[in-house]
Amino acid sequence: MKMVEVFKTNVDEPDQSDRLIRQLYAHFPDCRINFDLEDCDKVLRVEGIEVCPQTIISIMNKSGFQCLVLE
Repeated sequence: MKMVEVFKTNVDEPDQSDRLIRQLYAHFPDCRINFDLEDCDKVLRVEGIEVCPQTIISIMNKSGFQCLVLE
């Protein structure tokens, strides 16, 4: 069964989101990953079989970005 996790971030540049998506794909190669930078929450959406929110938040934080699970 697929999971969808949605995160609020502070990513605002397309080149930043492209770099982060590549980093996230290294950990979650079978997931669909995208940012909606037009949304006020700069939403990161990750869809896949195994999605670990803590790992995603950790990767984002280590890259210097805020990342919170949107409820």
